[in-house]
Amino acid sequence: MTRGWGAVVPPALMIFCFCAGHNNPPAIAKDEITVAVTDSGLGGLSIMADAAARLQSAGLYKKANLVFFNALFSNDSGYNSLPSREAKIRVFDSALRSLETNFHPDVILVGCNTLSVLLPDTPFARTAKTPIRGIVEPGAARLAEAWRKTPAAAVILFGTETTIAEGAHRARLIELGVPGEKIIVQSCPELASYIESAPAGEDTGLLISSYVDEALARLPSPAPLILAGLVCTHYGYAREAWSKAFAEKGIALMDIINPNNRLVDTLFPAEMKKRFPRTEIAARVVSMVEITENKRRSLGEWLERASPEVAAALRSYALQPDLFEWAPAPRK
Repeated sequence: MTRGWGAVVPPALMIFCFCAGHNNPPAIAKDEITVAVTDSGLGGLSIMADAAARLQSAGLYKKANLVFFNALFSNDSGYNSLPSREAKIRVFDSALRSLETNFHPDVILVGCNTLSVLLPDTPFARTAKTPIRGIVEPGAARLAEAWRKTPAAAVILFGTETTIAEGAHRARLIELGVPGEKIIVQSCPELASYIESAPAGEDTGLLISSYVDEALARLPSPAPLILAGLVCTHYGYAREAWSKAFAEKGIALMDIINPNNRLVDTLFPAEMKKRFPRTEIAARVVSMVEITENKRRSLGEWLERASPEVAAALRSYALQPDLFEWAPAPRK
């Protein structure tokens, strides 16, 4: 039996075999599963919370161990501040290798659009023993499905600098039939950091409003019906602020699409549901950088509504300064 359309994997170890852009082969039954979610910050915690809530009631496993691996390497700088694409890939590759070596997950979900666009070019993705899935493909599919319901609508993609510069979401939407002239892309520098600190804060709302203004300025007048795509996993924490920003500008908004849950869908093959009456959930959060009390409190309030287990794991996160190796790009 093969995984990733190449390497041989023992059947007893394989839970899901998937690569971006391909359908998932059938799952292999197992009583207990370890799911790792990684992100370049804390946005992916919303994905882990969704997975926890759905796994608890789906009855696929007796126990689900959920690990959130924060792939951020410094609170003073992130992937968007690294000097080159090669440097971003090198650091992320190191994080993935540490995740696999130290936590032995059955599956890795890259709950980050920035890291997902880099994933195919990491050496890890080409040789990994662990099945791994990025969020770009399922996210683009979710957006394309929504657009097809009202094809007169324009699609605005809001994301980080790296996500927007890479252009992977736009390219995939065009492949899925969305005309390129209907797609607007909007980079939102620093927004993820503001959301982590205060999802409902005034400054967060003002920053979102300013990015909405920038995007709308590139639309024809009168503005068409709009489908907004939040292609950063952090942005869904501030959904109310996005809705408010569009409403204040009198824009006809078709919908705001947060594609995070589509990544979690890959964990739920229909043939395995209700094998057990309930699933025990164990969650942990590990990070090589400090997660401030303010961030734990502000995001914890949001996470508590989705999964108390994940909210508790964030409050009691494990700080591991040597979690993975990283270094600035060498001088040329």
